[in-house]
Amino acid sequence: MTSPSSDKTSAAHHHHHHHSRAVWQRWVVRRIRYHADHPVWLWLTAALVGTLAGFATLGFRLSILGVQGLLYGSSEERLASTAAALHWGHIWIAPVIGGLTVGALLYLAERAKALGEVRAQSVAEVIEARAVGKGNIGFGPGLYSAAITAVSLGSGASAGREGPAVHLGAALASLLSRTLNLGERNARTLLACGAAGAVAASFNAPLAGLLFALEVVLGHYALRVIAPTAVAATAGAVVTRSFLGAQPAFDLPPVPGASLIDYPAAVLLGLLCAGLAIVFVTLMVKGPYHVQKLAARFGVPLWALPPMGGVLIGLIGIVFPQVLGVGYEATSTALHGGYGLILLLLLLCAKIIATMVSLSFRFGGGMFSPSIYLGAMVGAAFGALVGMLLGEAAAPAFFAIVGMGALSGAVLGAPISTTLIVFELTQSYEASVAVLLAVSLATVVTQAITRGNIFQKQIELRGYTLRDGPQRLILQTVRVRDFMTPISRLKKEISMAGAVLYADDTLGKALGLLKAENLDGAPVKSRFGEQKVIGYISREDALLAYNQRLVEEHEERSG
Repeated sequence: MTSPSSDKTSAAHHHHHHHSRAVWQRWVVRRIRYHADHPVWLWLTAALVGTLAGFATLGFRLSILGVQGLLYGSSEERLASTAAALHWGHIWIAPVIGGLTVGALLYLAERAKALGEVRAQSVAEVIEARAVGKGNIGFGPGLYSAAITAVSLGSGASAGREGPAVHLGAALASLLSRTLNLGERNARTLLACGAAGAVAASFNAPLAGLLFALEVVLGHYALRVIAPTAVAATAGAVVTRSFLGAQPAFDLPPVPGASLIDYPAAVLLGLLCAGLAIVFVTLMVKGPYHVQKLAARFGVPLWALPPMGGVLIGLIGIVFPQVLGVGYEATSTALHGGYGLILLLLLLCAKIIATMVSLSFRFGGGMFSPSIYLGAMVGAAFGALVGMLLGEAAAPAFFAIVGMGALSGAVLGAPISTTLIVFELTQSYEASVAVLLAVSLATVVTQAITRGNIFQKQIELRGYTLRDGPQRLILQTVRVRDFMTPISRLKKEISMAGAVLYADDTLGKALGLLKAENLDGAPVKSRFGEQKVIGYISREDALLAYNQRLVEEHEERSG
């Protein structure tokens, strides 16, 4: 037994130790905050984020292959031929086992409140965090989503692996921003760095990583963010290169030279891709919505959906094992001209159905791989048709590559990054020019009809409009409590006669109400408890808050 005095000294010693650590932490934080805006410091942080995102992407890919090895007996990237060699019962049961596992994971997540909704997260959440959530993504949900997605894709669910990798990279970036206390603006920049590192690592394509982050995640090209994002993209690509060598995600045939007739043909293919992209985006947004409504009507909890989806995916997989999983082996086969016209058209339909089922029944996964797959199939089919009619146009491989770029660009609303991915994968200048033609056209037509890319549509289901630039968003995201005068600081009495606002009402609602009722101001109540009056807003306050946000937003986009 120790004497009380020795106990006291150890406590004092411990206290001293704790105190010195607190001082040290405070010094570190002050130094870091002092340097956070310094370009060099931001570059170093960006390089770290890119490297982390690169490793995360690698680990994620390996875990998908690991799950696939457990369920299909081969952890090669060749799921289509592996599955085709198996007994039909085996093909059918694998996605069902995957579905049961994903269902269990979602159930646990719902119990532990680990995810915002009962689904794995992807790119839409990253964009939402940039636009609405001050650049914050929880690290827990990030890891949890990655686990759900790895099980989903490894067990044969038809979806993409790049979107979830972007989400994981962004979650790591967000964790770092919080740890270093970097402030909102830098947090958003690092979010882009995480996304850039992940895309660069996925495709071994640093330029595409940089542009994807600017085009899709940030939605602007301010000079200030370009340098750190470029550093992160390079770091991400270096990680993949050092581990996997310089080979891209799928092996491409040497691209034949294009004849003049191929460019007008590429424009035509662009229109075809637009039609398909519109169908795809609409189904991917409507499918989950209607399945959710049906589940509610029959009283099925959302976490119970994946096993049911697994049954359906297994049935499709028995007939068309080519649509299982990420589908890059089948994409390669199509690029090499290995499928006939009829099979290509059948695979197109099967892939759309399988992807819609996978995402509607809450398997995890992204949109990129399926849209690349569909683009390659429609391009190869188009090439086969052109070959039949004209007999002398470029090989189907050329059009398969053009289709791949045009369709995925139109779905993601990212024409520049997809053109660059194609350029970095093929290193063919002619193919890239044809892709640029086709993808610009496809994107314009698709956006005109679907009003926004697939991520914006997913975010719209949650009640935010990103299409019309920052004005609408500010009205939807700034809350009354952010700019009201608290009751304690109020000089005058407030009349309770007119309209009343709640603390969590949006700025848009406040402005609308004051204008409609022709009021100079209104009291603010708390929505919870006894609904006490907690503050007051005047019309000037509201307009000032709006103006200030617009100015900040403009500075960020042009700085």
